[in-house]
Amino acid sequence: MEQTRHHLEVNLPVSLIQEGEQVVAYTPALDISTSGKDEVEAKRRFGELVSMFFADLIENGTVDEVLSDLGWQKGQLAWNPPAISQESLSVRIPVAA
Repeated sequence: MEQTRHHLEVNLPVSLIQEGEQVVAYTPALDISTSGKDEVEAKRRFGELVSMFFADLIENGTVDEVLSDLGWQKGQLAWNPPAISQESLSVRIPVAA
């Protein structure tokens, strides 16, 4: 008998960062990242990685533990990712004279 799969759609904050010839897709909501040769590939691979990440949590029975540790809140129907703001901050760093 085939098990029915349920899907939940969640909006995750994702930073796309150009690093050399690769684009890195990173989300602090899950603290995971992947890369691709361009934004399209990085986004596709990111979606695949998130699916694998959650499949692994479910398989190992660690959904509650891991998501709680990452700051997610358990609602009545589903988990909600933490609110993450992204801004630029001006900081002073030492440099060689």
